[in-house]
Amino acid sequence: MKTVFDKAIRDELIGRINALNPNSSPQWGKMNIYQMLKHCTLWEQMIAGEVPCKRVFLGRIIGKWALKNSVKDEAPMMKNAASSPELIVHEATGDVAAQKQQWITMIEKNANFLAPAFMHPFFGEMTKEQLGYFIYKHHDHHLRQFGG
Repeated sequence: MKTVFDKAIRDELIGRINALNPNSSPQWGKMNIYQMLKHCTLWEQMIAGEVPCKRVFLGRIIGKWALKNSVKDEAPMMKNAASSPELIVHEATGDVAAQKQQWITMIEKNANFLAPAFMHPFFGEMTKEQLGYFIYKHHDHHLRQFGG
C-alpha cells in the first residue's frame, strides 16, 4: 500500500499538486480548488499537532472498526466523507499558488515524521504505519476530486 512516508509517493503527490491550477473544478463535493488546498494544508497541520481537533463521539464507538476498513486495501476513500469542523474552510477565495506551496511544504515534512502513534479525531489512535497509508488516501481522494 502507498504511504506518505515513502519519498517516491511524496514526490508523486507533489507532482499531482503542481498539476492543479486555479481553474481546476471539483468532480464531486462542495469545495472549490482554494478550499480543497487549504483543507489539505490544515489536515497536514492537524497531523503535525499544529491544529487541534476534538475527538468525535461516533468515532469513539466505531472509529477502530472504520480505521481497519479504511487502511486494509488501496481502495479510494468514499466521496463526500465527513471532516472535522476545524478543517472545514469557509473562505471561498485565496492565493491558490501560495496554498499549493504550503501544502507541498507540509507533505515534505513527513520525511521526518517521528511520532510512533497519532490520535485521529474519528479513528482514534493510529500507528505510524496506518497514518502513512491514511495520509496518502486522504490526499489522493482530494487530488482525484479535482482531476489530479
